[in-house]
Amino acid sequence: MSDKPHQNLAIIGHVDHGKSTLVGRLLFETGSVPEHVIEQHREEAEEKGKGGFEFAYVMDNLAEERERGVTIDIAHQEFDTDNYYFTIVDCPGHRDFVKNMITGASQADNAVLVVAADDGVAPQTREHVFLARTLGINEIIIGVNKMDLVDYKESSYDQVVEEVNDLLNQVRFATDDTTFVPISAFEGDNISEESENTPWYDGPTLLESLNDLPESEPPTDAPLRLPIQDVYTISGIGTVPVGRVETGILNIGDNVSFQPSDVGGEVKTVEMHHEEVPKAEPGDNVGFNVRGLGKDDIRRGDVCGPADDPPSVAETFKAQVVVMQHPSVITAGYTPVFHAHTAQVACTIEEINQKIDPASGEVAEENPDFIKSGDAAVVTVRPQKPLSIEPSGEIPELGSFAIRDMGQTIAAGKVLEVNER
Repeated sequence: MSDKPHQNLAIIGHVDHGKSTLVGRLLFETGSVPEHVIEQHREEAEEKGKGGFEFAYVMDNLAEERERGVTIDIAHQEFDTDNYYFTIVDCPGHRDFVKNMITGASQADNAVLVVAADDGVAPQTREHVFLARTLGINEIIIGVNKMDLVDYKESSYDQVVEEVNDLLNQVRFATDDTTFVPISAFEGDNISEESENTPWYDGPTLLESLNDLPESEPPTDAPLRLPIQDVYTISGIGTVPVGRVETGILNIGDNVSFQPSDVGGEVKTVEMHHEEVPKAEPGDNVGFNVRGLGKDDIRRGDVCGPADDPPSVAETFKAQVVVMQHPSVITAGYTPVFHAHTAQVACTIEEINQKIDPASGEVAEENPDFIKSGDAAVVTVRPQKPLSIEPSGEIPELGSFAIRDMGQTIAAGKVLEVNER
């Protein structure tokens, strides 16, 4: 691990605007993917008559390898700048991108929005920006990509900047300090070095903008929240829950409680990368052992917290949701699966309280009969079995969720308030 501070970076934008190529290019320019790997992909791409797709290939191959269950060296989605080391959260274009963006380890701090200069703002551009805003992404850097296709014309760039600024204002993203960079991921313009093709542009390169992002403060002051990913039995130690510390600090000797299983005990050991450590902080993936806890007492989806300030378990909760894709309409009584941190629980939407205008955030309608794709709403939700979840205003790391049905992410949301059971 690097000793630089870490940032999770989402690369968002419309499907054909060059996200994969950009990711491949960033990894290549920062030396995270060796030259020979790119060469290999270049030959492969040319054989298939897709010359120039080598950077996209890097990413697509990783996605495919992942789907086939091949373990990939983590370096393939990490890269360094002078100030940070970045993890690219999930491959863009991956169908579960949204779910992964919302649940657990891929909570992005900041994002790069890729908008093609020849196409401008497209439907998915809107969707991703609105999602990023709903999910609490702090800063967006806009890469105006494919400048090579518009002959590096300043007028084409200006037009996209104007369109994107309108969009950001609509969803109330602070646009004063948004950075726009004219790039060609394909040719490499303004990615790591200033391009001669854009003499009219005197701002930072894309890597410089990433390097200048503000450092995020780790949520160490918040109460401990550690969603459980798996529970193992290890000989000589006993039951070992494994997960990632989202907020707070886990210390040896702490008395902890697991919710909703409602069991607890004293932390005996904490292990990270196969070494015992005295404590774990936000972002650390750990295994730990709790005195007197059996393998069947806890399960994936439980959240570990201090015994004197245990994680909330919702009887019902109020949430703001954004419907991204649904073939028909959503009405009260609909029961899809909610993915929140490591939990997956069927939940019923009991009431649709308000329809929200996604552009202004104002209430558009009280108690509507239904909501459909493109709508934002405040809803009351009842989990079908116990679910530990927190208001995003208090613990944002445990306050967002994705809603899935029919094999796709249909909506995303954040928790406004929890009515504890």
